[in-house]
Order: sequence, then structure tokens, then C-alpha cells
Amino acid sequence: MIISKEELDARVARAVDNFMAGYGCAQSVVAAFADLYDLDETMAKRIAAGFGGGVGRMRMMCGAASAIVMLVGLDCGQTEGNDREGKSACYKVVQELLAKSRAQNGSLICAEILGIKGHEKALCSYEASPRTAEYYKTRPCAAKVESAARIFAEYLGKRFEIKE
Repeated sequence: MIISKEELDARVARAVDNFMAGYGCAQSVVAAFADLYDLDETMAKRIAAGFGGGVGRMRMMCGAASAIVMLVGLDCGQTEGNDREGKSACYKVVQELLAKSRAQNGSLICAEILGIKGHEKALCSYEASPRTAEYYKTRPCAAKVESAARIFAEYLGKRFEIKE
């Protein structure tokens, strides 16, 4: 695959635009790269939908970080059940990219990123937060989406030939 830096930057911007249009963190990032793997945007958003709010709004693993995992699976996930080497190679990439995400964002856990104490109570609430101007001002999520998309874009840039 040959890809340009401009195209990768555009995908990062598209991920942020997706989030600002109301999609969840995971949906926003996965949809921005899905076509590279012959996955249409609608299906990508459906697959990633349940990962919002730290997986079903339980404030566990950050949706943007979860998107990295899904994209790595699309990129290099093994498809044969007994392919331990392929599985191990995929796990290695996941761990490397999530380590970058943790270093950039302080955590992989949604509640910790948002500074929510007593997040166990969130398990009782499945109601999505309304997307208002106040929501966007008080949440760091757009920056986390951008971070995840950039981490994956940089991975692709190293994995494939960059067209100047």
C-alpha cells in the first residue's frame, strides 16, 4: 500500500470531525480508516458503536484506545485459529500502540481520563450524554480521538510506503 502523509493527516482530521458530529470515540476513529480494509463507513460505525463511553458507557477502556485495537485487528489480525505466530504479532502491535496512547493520555481507562471518581455508579446509567457546546468544552475526548487516530496513522506511515 502506498499512502501520503496528507492522506493520513486528512484521516486524523476526519476522525475528529466524526466525533464533533456526534459519533462516539471508537466510531470516529475506526470509520476514518475503515475503507483501507474494505469496510464501509456505516458498518465500521456499527461495529464500534458499543465501545463508546469506555465500553457501553461503563467508563472502562477508552473508546479511542479501543479503536486502535480494532484497527490493528483489521490491519494484521490473524485469521487462522491455530496461528499463534500471527496472534502474537498482532498482540505485539496492540501493546506497542496502546503504550503510546497511555503515554500521551495518562491512561487507557475512560474514567481516569475524564477524572470521574466512583465510576462504578456509571454502570447503572446507559443514557448517552447529550452533545452540547458545554459537553464539548468540558470533555477531553476530541483530543483523545485525535491522539488515537494519529497513533494509528503514524503506525501506517511506518508500515507502508509514504508517497511524498
